[in-house]
Amino acid sequence: MISNLNRRASVIGILLAIAAFSAWVLTQEKPVIVNVSEQSSSLPAMSYVGRQACVNCHVEQDRLWQGSHHDLAMQEANEQTVLGNFNNAELTSHGVTTRFFRRNERFFVNTDGPDGQLADFEIKYTFGVMPLQQYLIEFPGGRLQAFAIAWDSRAKEQGGQHWFHLYPDEPIDAQHELHWTQRLQNWNFMCAECHSTHVQKNYNPLDRTYDTRWSEIDVSCEACHGPASHHLIWARRSAGFEQIDASTKGLAIQLDARRNAHWSIDPASGNVRRDLSRQSDKEIQTCARCHSRRTALFGDADPGKLLNSHAVSLLQPSLYHVDGQIKDEVYEYGSFVQSKMYQAGVTCSDCHEPHSLKLRAEGNGVCLQCHAENKYDTKAHHFHPKSAGSNCVDCHMPARTYMIVDSRRDHQFSIPRPHAAAQLGVPDACTTCHAGRTPQWAADNIREWYGHDPRGYQNYAEALHAIRSGASDAYDRLMALLEDKNQPVIARATAIEELDLGLNPRLLTALVDALHDADPLMRHAGLNALGQLPPKQRWLLADERLQDSVRSVRILAAVMLADVSSEEMPASQQVNFAEASQEYLHSLQFNADDPGAQVSLGDFHAARGEPVEAEQAYREALLLDKNWVPAYINYADLLRRMHRDAEGEAVLREGLAHRPEAGALQHGLGLLLVRKKDFSNALVFLRQAAELEPDVIRYSYIYAVALHSAGQSALAQAVVKSALMKTPNDPALNALRAQLMKEN
Repeated sequence: MISNLNRRASVIGILLAIAAFSAWVLTQEKPVIVNVSEQSSSLPAMSYVGRQACVNCHVEQDRLWQGSHHDLAMQEANEQTVLGNFNNAELTSHGVTTRFFRRNERFFVNTDGPDGQLADFEIKYTFGVMPLQQYLIEFPGGRLQAFAIAWDSRAKEQGGQHWFHLYPDEPIDAQHELHWTQRLQNWNFMCAECHSTHVQKNYNPLDRTYDTRWSEIDVSCEACHGPASHHLIWARRSAGFEQIDASTKGLAIQLDARRNAHWSIDPASGNVRRDLSRQSDKEIQTCARCHSRRTALFGDADPGKLLNSHAVSLLQPSLYHVDGQIKDEVYEYGSFVQSKMYQAGVTCSDCHEPHSLKLRAEGNGVCLQCHAENKYDTKAHHFHPKSAGSNCVDCHMPARTYMIVDSRRDHQFSIPRPHAAAQLGVPDACTTCHAGRTPQWAADNIREWYGHDPRGYQNYAEALHAIRSGASDAYDRLMALLEDKNQPVIARATAIEELDLGLNPRLLTALVDALHDADPLMRHAGLNALGQLPPKQRWLLADERLQDSVRSVRILAAVMLADVSSEEMPASQQVNFAEASQEYLHSLQFNADDPGAQVSLGDFHAARGEPVEAEQAYREALLLDKNWVPAYINYADLLRRMHRDAEGEAVLREGLAHRPEAGALQHGLGLLLVRKKDFSNALVFLRQAAELEPDVIRYSYIYAVALHSAGQSALAQAVVKSALMKTPNDPALNALRAQLMKEN
């Protein structure tokens, strides 16, 4: 489902493509051939065969699957599948009255279209089922658009059975990026991959159209198990079955994480232990392909090998709170891999039946599969006699609501730490229930119960906070986190990606270690941190990553080394760079419908000294989305380097006409006017940037420097003082403050 995400890209660095999913749909009549792995030449390539080929042997699994959220992920709109009220119901939102009605057994809405005028639009598909259902409308060029008014499918006594707008607080008109006819509500671009099986986007960049196809309209067997044609050969003992490895049974992936594994509870401690360690993450990564905040890099997903086709988001401040709790819509994977349960060997299917998707037990029962009831489901543990506080999930999996009505639980499985909430300003489970109470009140009670503040498993909040706030002990906390191999990899990778090499030269050692870490998340993060170093040094540190075993790491290495001249590359490595670069360009081609990918393409060409190709890519980004701020910024910067500042100014002013609230555009134009020596007007734009985005400390710093240069030292000091209230330990701001005070 399309959620309330205001996706505005960062201007810093080279942008990898945002998840570009795929297009409107035609059911495949023939098996779809896929290159999953190298196969014997005497066997046909693996292909998708459809659910009906599975049901005769897997009767029970099919029974459980029917009616599940996977089964109902996407359906043709008809009397049986449409849940919303289309009996001339109306909803007025954003000054537009939308009417829902039927015509000849078909379903329609009368609402504002792409031109802002009221028109009738037919519902072609339903999207999701509970707690809300969205509807897809077909547009020319193979596009399907997700209508932004959804049906609350919950029971009436739960507050459901009515229409509601997904973005009630946004001033949305037909030109707004969140309007249902715009790119961010495009099914092809945003959501197809996860709601149907084996989606092929088939975007044509020449005419900007789609011919998207699927093997099955919903999330069916092969969405998780991979193409099953070889499995059928094995099962039927058809010609060629003897060439199939009996251990795999011809399956592209075996989801066997629970096989032969048993959990036992130590009666003395009440704690549980898995007798056989989890041998791989292939089940978890199969689920994570959709149940994670990630970027689709390629269309040929390798079952169970997420990072070969996707890039996973780390614990960025826009997505997670500093202690790793969910903030934006991040789904489950990024939280789960932070958990002690993940470290202990728990996998998704330990708690969820994988076909019905239901929990394996009701209430606390799902937790008591592994946790001794006489230790954990008692007042002595939770101090809440038969109340919400006695439910394991209310303390350890606090919920957050997305899409107005969709409550989702945090899979971090953390211990409530209200003392940390009081110190760091993060949510805590206690005051979520005890409205009107403070985190300090909760911390005092917990300290009285246990005699101390609970530490819990996740202990990186203070380190990440120190890094982000420029604290004086940031280096020590960072090193302690990186050296603690028991802490979640995703937290350590986040710290690496955010490290400031200016804190201490010894951090370079930590970066080198990350680039050679066994976990690809660490290697990926290490590459992102390389941008602080000059090209030649980057090459010496990262050239090996061009041959990394994981594709997402290889292509990021190509990105980070793009500005290294061929003359500085050994001949043997030029081939490796060329191959990794081709993989990267192939990824951008797959995401050619994404303006972020076009900006990334422009950046790559610019770094390689190919300005014509770079300019073409930036222009394409703006044709795809005239509101895409990074395209204006990076295009103007390219023009600056080509000594075409007059054209660059026109580009920035065009961007501001569409996005006047964008601090990056205000800042960029201010800097350009400084170069023109138009200081009075430059100060206007630099001031607006600092005021529009006060959390971007660089804007305040540059504005203060400009004020000082203009002889307005008193105002410069005031700007610095205000910025230091947000980041009191920022070295650049403190140095500027000292200089200004010395001059006075």
